[in-house]
Amino acid sequence: MRVLHTADWHLGQHFLTGQERTTEQQAFLDWLLRLVQEQAIDALVIAGDVFDSQTPSYTAQELYYTFLVKMQATGCRDIVVVGGNHDSPTMLNASRQLLRQLRIHVVGGVPTDPTEQIISLRYADGRPGLLVCAVPFLRDRDIRLARAGETPDERQLRIRQSIADHYAALADHDLVRGQRALDVPVLATGHLYAAGGEAREGAERDVHIGGLGLVGAEHFPAAFDYVALGHLHRPQVVGGRAHIRYSGSPVPLSFTEADDKQQVLLLEFKGAGVPAITALPVPVSRRLQRFHGTLDEVEADLLAYDNSAFALVAWADVLVRSDETPAEVQRRVQAVLRLQQLQVVAPRGVRHQRATEVPDLATDATPLALLHELTVDEVFARRVAGLPPERAAQLTATFGELRQLLNEADPLAWSGE
Repeated sequence: MRVLHTADWHLGQHFLTGQERTTEQQAFLDWLLRLVQEQAIDALVIAGDVFDSQTPSYTAQELYYTFLVKMQATGCRDIVVVGGNHDSPTMLNASRQLLRQLRIHVVGGVPTDPTEQIISLRYADGRPGLLVCAVPFLRDRDIRLARAGETPDERQLRIRQSIADHYAALADHDLVRGQRALDVPVLATGHLYAAGGEAREGAERDVHIGGLGLVGAEHFPAAFDYVALGHLHRPQVVGGRAHIRYSGSPVPLSFTEADDKQQVLLLEFKGAGVPAITALPVPVSRRLQRFHGTLDEVEADLLAYDNSAFALVAWADVLVRSDETPAEVQRRVQAVLRLQQLQVVAPRGVRHQRATEVPDLATDATPLALLHELTVDEVFARRVAGLPPERAAQLTATFGELRQLLNEADPLAWSGE
């Protein structure tokens, strides 16, 4: 059976100062449809964060549902969708019964009946080809909140064990053991932050008590021939085990992801056992490019930038370190940007840092950043930066829990982030 593993589409994302990503995301979905046909894919697995918000726009929902409809003509027999921390379980599950008739299996949140997480994918002749343990993002209500008197370390251990127990229970289920005995491979999904994984700043870290690494490769049972993970946007292997992987985001979602290699993963199963795994690069339609340096360096780099390899104008993050006046920096850089407006634009303008200032590592070396340029997490990190490390960690953990609780109670609470 030939399976594609992808995740973290974040449909409906607004970039920095409000730019929509619809054109880029549509280009990816069109490419994915062609790929599914060309590679004769049997099943597509989307490991969470289909949407960027728990209240996705009409445009984002239209992208999603139109893609699912078009997939019906590709020859792909099954699609498995699990919810991520950005997704609304209720919203995803609302169309679950209808989509099931199209062999689209949606698990937006942890169901009451564990068997609803175990999905059998079959060949056209009815033979079982793959068993999927479809685990979505595990929210606090799924693994219990903090207990009175618990230390942060005790809470970490308990939550880690709760997640491991969830996977162990699925691996030990009669349905899974029965299929394994018949040489049917088993794939598990997950949307979490695995210990040792490289997370980018911002929303990737907002998972489970402040986003600290919780689950290691050893917590995934040996019964799983492949573990398809979502949440971290850089493609990576977990714990040196090639069958436990993040596919990464197919569209770069921030400047911290500018140098990542966007991809989807092709899995070729031939009975039980680790599949053959091939990374298929995703064409990038818009380049995110950083221009950091002295005034002369930034001017030269902007003038030399060639965007001819990309369909859309590049978005630039421009940071000038110079002792020139802010007005002079703006005048010179904006003049270059006007010359290069068909090649590159700077969505959040030109940032200026005096060359004689010592960079503040705790604030990502951008002390002059405006409030609207920062995420909620970045603002909180700056507020606790001067505290003792243990106290800062405790406050960050508590803040993460409060954010998650509020987000589940009122999805619009952080819509302005």
